[in-house]
Amino acid sequence: MAVCIAVIAKENYPLYIRSVPTENELKFHYTVHTSLDVVDEKISAMGKALVDQRELYLGLLYPTEDYKVYGYVTNSKVKFVMVVDSSNTALRDNEIRSMFRKLHNSYTDIMCNPFYNPGDRIQSRAFDTMVNSMMMQVC
Repeated sequence: MAVCIAVIAKENYPLYIRSVPTENELKFHYTVHTSLDVVDEKISAMGKALVDQRELYLGLLYPTEDYKVYGYVTNSKVKFVMVVDSSNTALRDNEIRSMFRKLHNSYTDIMCNPFYNPGDRIQSRAFDTMVNSMMMQVC
């Protein structure tokens, strides 16, 4: 089950963070921000290969005792981070990849909105419902 989904701007500040157990929200903020170092390492390690093959999915960033953290980066260096419950062993890599694609498509829809200023926090009901459906779908 996805317990936290975050959209992080190019400059590493959060545009959107949503977590299911709200009592652990601060813990998930910390987990997302610590994963940004791993994202930067993976991007720099891939270097030119990332641009050549257009692979945006970074895969498993790091596992913890309770959670697994996955990453995805867009061509404009916006990062998506998903924290998944470790007890969910039925969730496969290709399912997480498709969830990131769906998240990326919804983010693209927000960016196409003429009333959205790039860099502002995401406050879209359509995006919220899509994230909620993704979190419930994985449950």
